[in-house]
Amino acid sequence: MGKRTYRTTTGRRRARQQQQRAICLIIISIVCIVLVIFLCRKLFFSAQANEDVMVMNESDMSDGPPLDVQLLTVNEYSRPQIKLDKVKGIVIHYTANPGSTAQENRNYFDNLKDSHTTKASSHFVIGLDGEIIQCIPSSEISYASNDRNNDTLAIECCHPDESGEFTDATYQSMVELTGWLCKKFNLKSSDIIRHYDITGKDCPKYFVENEDAWEQFKKDVTARIKE
Repeated sequence: MGKRTYRTTTGRRRARQQQQRAICLIIISIVCIVLVIFLCRKLFFSAQANEDVMVMNESDMSDGPPLDVQLLTVNEYSRPQIKLDKVKGIVIHYTANPGSTAQENRNYFDNLKDSHTTKASSHFVIGLDGEIIQCIPSSEISYASNDRNNDTLAIECCHPDESGEFTDATYQSMVELTGWLCKKFNLKSSDIIRHYDITGKDCPKYFVENEDAWEQFKKDVTARIKE
């Protein structure tokens, strides 16, 4: 009788242990499922956030200039798809190709995937009539500003002649786009620089040779930021 009682007690104990192990396995499984869901949601919203950064500059902007979005083909010579660390500045450039259009300059960047002649690109190109083409999302680097590629957005600007002076339409779009980007990325006019300020290159020529015009541009951008 005593032995049967012992065996019955032992069996019950084993049954409880098995039940406890089963409950533990269920709890662990639930925790794993929750963690997987959490990680998937985090990855999704992270990707969505990156997409929002890109879309923010690619949609028709109610508070900024309209953009013609023509993203470059992904390639190592003009759009390497390297993540931009953080937008800490806006760099102004000029094409150094008098009379060329925004479309021609955009196509030049894109064709580098085939020609392999150099590495060059810009996030935006502003044309002689003020049209703005976006070539690269604001979440990626462009090959434009040397040591500042990783934390700046580049704006390439067309000009009609060798002086490098911009048309009124180009200038107004420069002010609108630069001001809008500054507002979106919490930048100040002091965060707007010339290619010249990074490397000493004569770019943008007119703003390098005419310091007063450069200072006026930054004042006009500041006024746009405050709107």
